[in-house]
Amino acid sequence: MHKLAIVTDLHADINRLTPADLTRLRDYLEEQQISRLHLAGDTANKVDRALEVVSLFNEVIPTTFHWGNHEMADITQEQDFEDFSNQQFLNFKTMALSEQKIFVGVNGWYDYQFSDMKDTNEIVRLKNLFWYDRMIQRQGTDPEISQRVCERLYQVLATIPKEKQIVLATHFVPQAEFIVQHTGKYARWNHLNAFLGSKAFGETLDNFENVEHVIFGHTHRRFGTHQLRETTYHCRPFGYYFEWQLTKEFVLNNQLAEVFNPTKMRGVLRKHQAAFDTYKQTHLLEEFQRSLTIIDY
Repeated sequence: MHKLAIVTDLHADINRLTPADLTRLRDYLEEQQISRLHLAGDTANKVDRALEVVSLFNEVIPTTFHWGNHEMADITQEQDFEDFSNQQFLNFKTMALSEQKIFVGVNGWYDYQFSDMKDTNEIVRLKNLFWYDRMIQRQGTDPEISQRVCERLYQVLATIPKEKQIVLATHFVPQAEFIVQHTGKYARWNHLNAFLGSKAFGETLDNFENVEHVIFGHTHRRFGTHQLRETTYHCRPFGYYFEWQLTKEFVLNNQLAEVFNPTKMRGVLRKHQAAFDTYKQTHLLEEFQRSLTIIDY
């Protein structure tokens, strides 16, 4: 039996993961007898940094990757978004895991369908106001890009024999069931659901009954494993350090806040940086374990 591990949203730079940290995570995967690793986007903010991380893991475990939106902000050539010239870049490409299982990597994108806003101009204005992706320069509107992604995804999946089981990794949210609808004072966050994923992407997947597993991230909310129709969906992104379970435990156990609100934790952690760094080193591997999706093949 072989094992494929998928990790999304590692954010090695934002999370200040040192080479020693990454080596520790790699050693853990090796100890768990992971046969292959796939990094499903937002590995780092810079392409070069993301490639360094891929290279470090690949020294021990065959590693593939595709982009998330954070790496895309560092891309200047249109062809590099979907057809980056690197043999480990797995986007709209298939890889045979076994005689029965085929692995597919797809960056994905979003088309605003998950937003509660209907005015496209207002959605674009909101994006350009503060959303990280305002720095990404691509040809076409977001809905146009998403449509191209879905069309190409369909073409790729249609080439796979129906008797083969498909394991697909993407970055963006593919189904509405994983979109949180907030209420009360947090209802404004529903506007930002526009940039989380694509309903059409999920509908494309629904055309293929042999899509056995779909792994994704981007939402920074861990949904775990859920069965939707014929497909098992996995969402457990690593996420930012101020969102982690270990951070919540550190803050609440030390009574640094009455309520754990990730958006307000960076300032709290800065005041207790040395103690948090020590706690992080002790519990980092536990956090990494929570973010792993492992598929047997």
